[in-house]
Amino acid sequence: MDNVIILGIESSCDDTSAAVIKDGVLLSSVVASQAVHEAYGGVVPELASRAHQQNIVPVVHEALKRAGVTKEQLSAVAFTRGPGLMGSLLVGVSFAKGFARSLGIPMIDVNHLQGHVLAHFIKEKEDDANQPKFPFLCLLVSGGNSQIILVKSYKDMEVLGQTIDDAAGEAIDKCSKVMGLGYPGGPIIDRLARQGNPKAFTFSKPHISGYDYSFSGLKTSFLYSLRDWLKDDPDFIEHHKEDLAASLEATIVEILMDKLRKVAKDTKIKEVAVAGGVSANNGLRNAFREHAERYGWNIYIPKFGYTTDNAAMIAITGYFKFLDKDFCSIDKPAYSRVGL
Repeated sequence: MDNVIILGIESSCDDTSAAVIKDGVLLSSVVASQAVHEAYGGVVPELASRAHQQNIVPVVHEALKRAGVTKEQLSAVAFTRGPGLMGSLLVGVSFAKGFARSLGIPMIDVNHLQGHVLAHFIKEKEDDANQPKFPFLCLLVSGGNSQIILVKSYKDMEVLGQTIDDAAGEAIDKCSKVMGLGYPGGPIIDRLARQGNPKAFTFSKPHISGYDYSFSGLKTSFLYSLRDWLKDDPDFIEHHKEDLAASLEATIVEILMDKLRKVAKDTKIKEVAVAGGVSANNGLRNAFREHAERYGWNIYIPKFGYTTDNAAMIAITGYFKFLDKDFCSIDKPAYSRVGL
């Protein structure tokens, strides 16, 4: 059989990314980030889609160049079909359709969430063997999603628990915004938390039955507590920002790990992975390592480059779907909201 070479394209939010995978091994991964949103304290969909239009051709060109692959050598084009921002997705989806059509090769549509889970299977060298064994549990935490997924195979995944309101990443971003720390809040809170005391402040934790999450109560509790403290000391945030960040992070990590422990215990599964943007968080990574020691889990933590939105995870998912001949017809539209 000839080499299987997949071009992956990811444009679900504000990063334009392309990657090339050959027989399961990553040859290149290129990401163009958009700084334009920082001034607005959040992603502006219209500006995001315009930036994708400017970035997509150079990013794909660069990914092919770095991989040492010509477009004629590609076996298929994999692309994020959703979920995400509709305007952003349309740029990637339309490009992928035109590109695949012009080359006469198949298209493979990828669910963005499935991509995050399968990021654990990206190999940088052929002998990379540190991958979860099926079935495994995956805690997927990002700006838009917080869910615990039972992964039975590449294409068989079941969501056991998920947030009923805000996602963990969303709660961090909003609390960071309230503190006037800037956007995106995740990396800023993470950096400050390393210098703070996680037990300095307590915020309310939700009591949700089963395996589901809720973060809106924590956000409200943080907001009201801050408001009261600021009445007594207008410079409260400036004086306590490290401790506030550390306490907020510790509370969120505790909420996330509490449910994950419960699921691991009930399913008796010891293979446990974390994925998504929030998996770059230092506090969460440390909690995973502690749980591995305490409960005998085999843990899988992605490299930083594969935590946020990236095309390598889309390409590897495309590779598995290609082996299954699971292709996509040209009339399939992008979708902004969907589960696994």
